[in-house]
Amino acid sequence: MKIALFGGSFDPVHREHVALVRAAKQSLALDRVIVIPAYISPFKSAGAVAAGKDRIQTCKLAFRGVSGAEVSSREIDGAGTSYTYLTCRHFRNLYPHDELFFLAGADALKDFEKWKNPEEILSCVTLASCGRAGETAEEAATKIYERFGKRVSVIDFQGESVSSSRIRVELAFGKKPSALDETVYEYIREKGLYSYPQIMPALALEKQERQEHSFRVALLAAEYAPRFGISCEKAILASALHDCGKYVPLDSPLLKGFVLPEGVPPPVVHQYTGAYLAERVFGISDGEILDAIRYHTSGKENMSALGKLVFLADMLEEGRDFEGIGFLRAALERDLDECLLLCLERQIGYLKNGRVKDIYALTEQAYAWIKNKMNGRA
Repeated sequence: MKIALFGGSFDPVHREHVALVRAAKQSLALDRVIVIPAYISPFKSAGAVAAGKDRIQTCKLAFRGVSGAEVSSREIDGAGTSYTYLTCRHFRNLYPHDELFFLAGADALKDFEKWKNPEEILSCVTLASCGRAGETAEEAATKIYERFGKRVSVIDFQGESVSSSRIRVELAFGKKPSALDETVYEYIREKGLYSYPQIMPALALEKQERQEHSFRVALLAAEYAPRFGISCEKAILASALHDCGKYVPLDSPLLKGFVLPEGVPPPVVHQYTGAYLAERVFGISDGEILDAIRYHTSGKENMSALGKLVFLADMLEEGRDFEGIGFLRAALERDLDECLLLCLERQIGYLKNGRVKDIYALTEQAYAWIKNKMNGRA
């Protein structure tokens, strides 16, 4: 019997996951496919957003129409970090006489040598891969063969680039993601998964174009949060609320009791009112989130990783267009602190060219701090 193991966070499960399984069944003549949601992926330090029981249920709904597909709770039940080699070892012992495959997109397999105990994985299963997100299966297969001497079964399927983080942001902003199966979407809505009660009331304070800006900021922040070890939930929430004070006048009843610090330039005021609203009106108590909102325009010294990310996402979201933005976005791909240094440098230069006499002290302090930090790394 031919059996394929298909692991992942499935946070949430989407149409491309199902499309890959259908293609693998046909290409490899599979009898069974065992879908295995991870408890915590070793490559996603912040963990999954939805609970394990909900990801198991949504996987059952998503794969209900695929003959031979079943969902295993092995990794969820085991808790802790879900290592592929342990899962492969378990199923090899369970099915000693069957032909086992492990399904993965080429984008995941390009760093296969960094997986824990890759040799043991290859002793238990045959890797099977398809192209995805600009990566071809052949490239990954060649790299693995040259490094380990094991062939990868190439599935005749080129997956589309579907981002789970984008889906989570769309759900948080009340949008209906096209990449979700209808029954999965209805389950998510019924259970209130990936939703935040503060976001929609906060967005109601913004103009439509500002709401779309906040959405794009959240998209960028959620995309980069995992690679910098930042909670995706915090990144989405801070990004969604970062401009909630933009259009609220200082004499609004919502700001009763608010005191503006001295010497704040008009373009920076909304970061303070936004943090005040987030805490007093929308009930945010997390200090890291509040600080990310409070300093998203000016920056400050000793910024947290979340604060840096929201500051950068606000400046570099896909709707922004200014000279040199491509260079700054490329820096974000490399390093959070490097990108922060370059962005603050650009911001201060822009203000000086605009003949701003007194640049806000917090911005200058942020620049001096990150510059010294980067010099210390050299």
